[in-house]
Amino acid sequence: MLHRNIKQFTSILLLGTAILFISFPAWGNSHSPVGRWKTIDDKTGKPKGVIEIWETRGVLYGKIIETFEKPEDGKPQICDKCDGALKNAPILGLRIIWDMRKDGSAWAGGWILDPDNGKIYRAKMSLLSDDRELKVRGYIGFSFIGRSQIWQRIK
Repeated sequence: MLHRNIKQFTSILLLGTAILFISFPAWGNSHSPVGRWKTIDDKTGKPKGVIEIWETRGVLYGKIIETFEKPEDGKPQICDKCDGALKNAPILGLRIIWDMRKDGSAWAGGWILDPDNGKIYRAKMSLLSDDRELKVRGYIGFSFIGRSQIWQRIK
Protein backbone atom coordinates (compact mmCIF):
# COMPACT_ATOMS: atom_id res chain seq x y z
CA MET A 1 0.00 0.00 0.00
CA LEU A 2 2.78 2.42 0.93
CA HIS A 3 4.62 1.60 -2.31
CA ARG A 4 1.51 2.47 -4.37
CA ASN A 5 1.08 5.81 -2.55
CA ILE A 6 4.73 6.69 -3.18
CA LYS A 7 4.31 5.89 -6.89
CA GLN A 8 1.19 8.08 -7.10
CA PHE A 9 2.93 10.92 -5.26
CA THR A 10 5.97 10.64 -7.56
CA SER A 11 3.75 10.65 -10.65
CA ILE A 12 1.87 13.74 -9.47
CA LEU A 13 5.14 15.49 -8.58
CA LEU A 14 6.63 14.73 -12.02
CA LEU A 15 3.47 15.90 -13.78
CA GLY A 16 3.43 19.14 -11.77
CA THR A 17 7.10 19.76 -12.53
CA ALA A 18 6.54 19.15 -16.24
CA ILE A 19 3.62 21.60 -16.30
CA LEU A 20 5.73 24.17 -14.47
CA PHE A 21 8.58 23.93 -16.99
CA ILE A 22 6.26 23.97 -19.98
CA SER A 23 4.58 27.16 -18.77
CA PHE A 24 7.81 28.85 -17.63
CA PRO A 25 8.63 30.48 -21.02
CA ALA A 26 5.24 32.18 -20.98
CA TRP A 27 6.14 33.79 -17.66
CA GLY A 28 9.41 35.08 -19.09
CA ASN A 29 7.68 37.01 -21.87
CA SER A 30 4.84 38.44 -19.82
CA HIS A 31 4.95 42.18 -19.44
CA SER A 32 7.54 42.47 -22.19
CA PRO A 33 7.15 43.74 -25.75
CA VAL A 34 9.55 41.05 -26.98
CA GLY A 35 7.83 39.18 -29.80
CA ARG A 36 6.01 39.87 -33.05
CA TRP A 37 3.58 42.74 -33.56
CA LYS A 38 1.13 43.60 -36.34
CA THR A 39 1.38 47.33 -37.01
CA ILE A 40 -1.77 49.33 -37.59
CA ASP A 41 -1.52 52.60 -39.55
CA ASP A 42 -2.73 55.43 -37.31
CA LYS A 43 -4.06 57.36 -40.32
CA THR A 44 -5.92 54.61 -42.21
CA GLY A 45 -6.54 52.05 -39.44
CA LYS A 46 -5.29 49.32 -41.78
CA PRO A 47 -2.60 46.72 -40.97
CA LYS A 48 0.77 47.61 -42.51
CA GLY A 49 3.18 44.87 -41.53
CA VAL A 50 4.86 42.85 -38.81
CA ILE A 51 7.62 44.05 -36.50
CA GLU A 52 9.78 41.68 -34.49
CA ILE A 53 11.05 43.10 -31.20
CA TRP A 54 13.95 41.47 -29.38
CA GLU A 55 16.05 42.22 -26.33
CA THR A 56 19.84 42.32 -26.11
CA ARG A 57 21.41 43.05 -22.71
CA GLY A 58 18.30 44.81 -21.44
CA VAL A 59 17.86 46.97 -24.56
CA LEU A 60 15.00 46.50 -27.05
CA TYR A 61 15.33 46.59 -30.83
CA GLY A 62 12.80 46.01 -33.58
CA LYS A 63 12.84 45.28 -37.30
CA ILE A 64 10.32 44.86 -40.09
CA ILE A 65 9.84 41.20 -40.96
CA GLU A 66 6.73 41.43 -43.17
CA THR A 67 4.84 44.08 -45.12
CA PHE A 68 1.23 43.82 -46.24
CA GLU A 69 1.46 46.46 -48.96
CA LYS A 70 3.06 44.85 -51.98
CA PRO A 71 4.58 47.06 -54.70
CA GLU A 72 2.92 46.83 -58.09
CA ASP A 73 6.24 46.39 -59.90
CA GLY A 74 7.14 43.37 -57.74
CA LYS A 75 10.51 44.86 -56.73
CA PRO A 76 11.56 44.74 -53.07
CA GLN A 77 10.45 47.79 -51.12
CA ILE A 78 13.21 50.20 -50.14
CA CYS A 79 13.46 53.14 -47.77
CA ASP A 80 13.86 55.75 -50.50
CA LYS A 81 13.10 58.62 -48.10
CA CYS A 82 15.70 57.56 -45.54
CA ASP A 83 19.01 59.40 -45.23
CA GLY A 84 22.62 58.28 -44.92
CA ALA A 85 23.38 54.59 -44.63
CA LEU A 86 19.66 53.76 -44.62
CA LYS A 87 19.02 55.44 -47.99
CA ASN A 88 17.48 52.80 -50.30
CA ALA A 89 17.87 50.08 -47.64
CA PRO A 90 15.46 47.15 -48.09
CA ILE A 91 12.34 47.54 -45.96
CA LEU A 92 12.31 43.85 -45.03
CA GLY A 93 14.82 43.41 -42.24
CA LEU A 94 15.09 47.16 -41.66
CA ARG A 95 15.76 47.98 -38.00
CA ILE A 96 13.22 50.64 -37.07
CA ILE A 97 13.44 50.54 -33.25
CA TRP A 98 16.61 50.81 -31.20
CA ASP A 99 17.93 51.70 -27.74
CA MET A 100 14.61 51.25 -25.90
CA ARG A 101 15.15 50.70 -22.16
CA LYS A 102 12.77 49.78 -19.37
CA ASP A 103 11.44 52.88 -17.62
CA GLY A 104 8.96 51.89 -14.91
CA SER A 105 6.09 50.12 -16.67
CA ALA A 106 7.11 51.43 -20.11
CA TRP A 107 10.13 51.45 -22.43
CA ALA A 108 11.66 54.76 -23.43
CA GLY A 109 14.83 56.63 -24.31
CA GLY A 110 15.11 55.00 -27.70
CA TRP A 111 14.39 55.82 -31.30
CA ILE A 112 11.96 54.79 -34.02
CA LEU A 113 12.29 55.20 -37.78
CA ASP A 114 9.21 55.88 -39.88
CA PRO A 115 10.10 54.32 -43.25
CA ASP A 116 7.20 56.17 -44.91
CA ASN A 117 8.91 59.52 -44.46
CA GLY A 118 12.47 58.48 -43.55
CA LYS A 119 12.41 60.43 -40.29
CA ILE A 120 13.76 59.26 -36.96
CA TYR A 121 11.86 60.13 -33.78
CA ARG A 122 12.32 59.69 -30.03
CA ALA A 123 10.16 56.80 -28.92
CA LYS A 124 8.40 55.23 -26.01
CA MET A 125 6.27 52.10 -25.74
CA SER A 126 3.86 50.66 -23.22
CA LEU A 127 1.85 47.45 -23.08
CA LEU A 128 -1.95 47.54 -23.00
CA SER A 129 -4.81 45.01 -22.80
CA ASP A 130 -3.04 42.26 -20.86
CA ASP A 131 0.07 42.57 -23.05
CA ARG A 132 -1.91 41.98 -26.27
CA GLU A 133 -1.43 45.54 -27.53
CA LEU A 134 1.58 47.82 -27.64
CA LYS A 135 1.20 51.59 -27.69
CA VAL A 136 4.12 53.00 -29.67
CA ARG A 137 4.68 56.76 -29.62
CA GLY A 138 7.13 58.63 -31.82
CA TYR A 139 7.81 62.25 -31.00
CA ILE A 140 10.09 65.24 -31.49
CA GLY A 141 11.31 66.96 -28.35
CA PHE A 142 8.35 66.57 -26.01
CA SER A 143 6.14 63.50 -25.97
CA PHE A 144 2.97 65.52 -26.56
CA ILE A 145 4.33 66.59 -29.98
CA GLY A 146 4.08 63.32 -31.84
CA ARG A 147 1.80 60.49 -32.82
CA SER A 148 0.92 57.06 -31.51
CA GLN A 149 0.02 53.70 -32.97
CA ILE A 150 -1.48 50.68 -31.28
CA TRP A 151 0.15 47.44 -32.43
CA GLN A 152 -1.38 43.99 -31.92
CA ARG A 153 0.63 41.06 -30.56
CA ILE A 154 0.90 38.04 -32.84
CA LYS A 155 0.92 34.77 -30.90
